Parts: sequence; structure tokens; C-alpha cells
Amino acid sequence: MNETTLCPRLAKAMDLIGKRWTGLILYQLLDGPQRFNEIESALPVSGRLLSERLKELEKEGLVERKVYSEVPVRVEYSLTDKGRALEGAIRNIETWASSWL
Repeated sequence: MNETTLCPRLAKAMDLIGKRWTGLILYQLLDGPQRFNEIESALPVSGRLLSERLKELEKEGLVERKVYSEVPVRVEYSLTDKGRALEGAIRNIETWASSWL
């Protein structure tokens, strides 16, 4: 039997963006910086899971969390250059889904 060797970088990328809600969170942030409650209201996802995914994306360098010293404190999430580089792939998936699903 032939063994296929997966590219470890592709495997890691698919694991990262293939997690539930991650692709839609990235898609939502393509519109620009947003507060947590804006993202939460746009997606049918629990606050706990959204917070978990945003932390993972921040750790991977795809999302930036910016805290403003205001009262009350304002926190915005936005895509980094690394995260924005996924725009083409996300838009291609969007086009494919419009045509085939």
C-alpha cells in the first residue's frame, strides 16, 4: 500500500482554520476591527467558544486584540497581516459555496 506524506504546514493550517467557527470568525473580521459583542451577535456561537477561538487565533498571530484605556474598557479584534493573507482563500471558499452548495 502506498503511503501519502502530508505537508505538515498544510496539515497545521487545515487543523487551525478547520476548527468549528474559526473560518466564520475570520470571515467576519474581513470587514475590519470589531468588538467582541459585534462578532458574537453576527455568529450563532456561544461567548465562551468565541473567546476560546479568538485566543487561539491571537496565539497563532492571525488576530490582534487591542485594548483601549477608556471607561468602560473597549476591546477590538482585527486581522493581522498574516490573518488578512487568508482573505483570498476565504473569498474563494465563499464563491465555491455560492456556486455549489
